[in-house]
Amino acid sequence: MDALKFWAVFSIGVAAGAAVALIYAPQSGAKTRKQLKRKLEDATDYLKDATENIGDYADKAAKRGRDVWEDVADSASKAASRGVKTVSDLI
Repeated sequence: MDALKFWAVFSIGVAAGAAVALIYAPQSGAKTRKQLKRKLEDATDYLKDATENIGDYADKAAKRGRDVWEDVADSASKAASRGVKTVSDLI
């Protein structure tokens, strides 16, 4: 299991455990519902932030990949040109 799946499953487990703990806590239903709503809003905000961070990381990785690919293609083109020139000089 890769790290991303592990942390996703772990986070879901923690959230489920917290929800069960809040539901069975000895307090009024209104207070419990208010806490659950607040925690859900916090989790939603966290997921939005994490999604934006992942998107930024993916954009940077894609740009770096394109840059590397362009460098490799340019190097291969130059090497092929040198090879053709060498063969032409030998003939």
